[in-house]
Amino acid sequence: MEFWKLIFDIVILLSGALLLGALFSRFGQSPLLGYLLAGMILGGPGSVDALKLEGDIEAIAELGVSLLLFSLGLEFSWSRLKTLGAKAALCGALQVLVGTIVGSVASLAFALPVGEAIAVGAMVALSSTACVLRVLMDRAEIDSIHGRNSLAILLVQDVAVVPLALLLTVLGGTGTPVEIASGVIKTLLLATGLIAALYILLNKVAVWALGTLTFERNRELTILLAAVTGLGAAWAAHVAGLSPALGAFLAGLFLASSPFATQIRADISTLRTLLITLFFGAAGMLADPVWIIKNCWLLLGVAAAILTGKTLLVWIIIRLIGGSHATGIATGMCVAQIGEFAFVLGSIGTATGVVSAHTYMVVVSSAVMTLFATPFMVRWGPRLAVLAQRRLGPKLAEELIEPRYSSEAGPDVVIVGFGPAGQHIGRILQATGPIVCVIDLNRRMRQLAEEHGFRVHIGDATQREVLEDAHVAEAKLIAITIPDRAAALVVLDQVRRLAPLAHVVVRCRYDRHHSEFDDGGAEAVLDDEREVGAALARHVKEQMVRLIAPSPNDAGKDQL
Repeated sequence: MEFWKLIFDIVILLSGALLLGALFSRFGQSPLLGYLLAGMILGGPGSVDALKLEGDIEAIAELGVSLLLFSLGLEFSWSRLKTLGAKAALCGALQVLVGTIVGSVASLAFALPVGEAIAVGAMVALSSTACVLRVLMDRAEIDSIHGRNSLAILLVQDVAVVPLALLLTVLGGTGTPVEIASGVIKTLLLATGLIAALYILLNKVAVWALGTLTFERNRELTILLAAVTGLGAAWAAHVAGLSPALGAFLAGLFLASSPFATQIRADISTLRTLLITLFFGAAGMLADPVWIIKNCWLLLGVAAAILTGKTLLVWIIIRLIGGSHATGIATGMCVAQIGEFAFVLGSIGTATGVVSAHTYMVVVSSAVMTLFATPFMVRWGPRLAVLAQRRLGPKLAEELIEPRYSSEAGPDVVIVGFGPAGQHIGRILQATGPIVCVIDLNRRMRQLAEEHGFRVHIGDATQREVLEDAHVAEAKLIAITIPDRAAALVVLDQVRRLAPLAHVVVRCRYDRHHSEFDDGGAEAVLDDEREVGAALARHVKEQMVRLIAPSPNDAGKDQL
């Protein structure tokens, strides 16, 4: 019966998250706020006793955190870090370091223990990647200077979650300084062993074992590989006494450089959404709405101090490393809130005894308030930045990053499907020299495409996540060569949403389907029946001219 009671709790929590998430999304807010509020309402005083936060839901929420960091590891790579530029990466690192120190010192002023103060400083230093990027994309400001700087800072913060989580785990240790030091050394040795084991298993054994299998025939294997890898690494880290989230992050990091990365990113998105919703709902259950109302002035003051302090901190850092006043203010207002990873660190802190329930409630409640303010901060940031720039000084010529923040330019051409038709296109493009990206499910096509000097993404192009990973939105020309009509139509629809200005050419097997691709938005549709028919007609015409044309001897006889 306990199992079915847990199922009931999960269904009710997800239902509340669905309703409030949809409501918040309808009014332009992040649905994460709805998930948190659903947990607060369902877990607060006076709610049904069955919906109180219990160990089983906490365990599921921890799985959600692990999968969140697993997906973060899949997104992270050294090549992506290099695209940020040295100044932007330095700005992000300084923001995390100085923000943690300032938050810790401020917490000490409220008589918190040293360990708890450091934990609070780490939680407050992080911003909301999901919320900020959502608002910037909705406002079409992701490619602005402050948008790109915000992206750089957020990415560095996301990477910093792992060492900060390890720091909180170490702070939770008790004993003499020698015992704590030995515990730290033991943790580092275990982490090193885990890193080595995961590297060998994922980059050597898994690639070798699955190398003979093709995704188009075994699509379920990528999902199973992701589940076994992410959950298995989280379990191994837990057994080793480390943070399960750390193990999941490392697993994702190593898989990011494997041929399976693109498809795994797309396949786990649904499961990740489910578990992350449970995590935020469970985190919201820790907040007490009645307590928030009674202490609203305290929380408003804390939230205002955090928003102001983080804005000023980023402004100062950007100015010190050569940015303008406008860039510093606009960027600072974008990343001034407390982010979702604060809940991750808070869960680790409460589990290890570093963070008290009261302190966690203050941070959670303040985080919700800052998240509510984020859309308005992002909207007003550029306006206030312009006003400040006029008063404080002329615009500097040098900004943090170049107009194109990525050192690896987006593709000029994307070929979806690298069978015989795609290979013919590839041979033509190889001689002309554009940047070409190939998307195909068959791993055997990887080597062929790389021999042409093309970028390759192994994945199902019908999934939006795969197309986004290949930066289809930046392409000027997209060729869809896959023979399956239904799949090609889905790809065409997704491509038109992501790259409305790109020139799209589609292969069509049968003439009767030609109009469907025209209606779908393709600029050019080349169907096999017409093209083969035209080629046959040309060949027959050439042969008939050769066979029917009079020979030289016959011409002489006619003249006689």
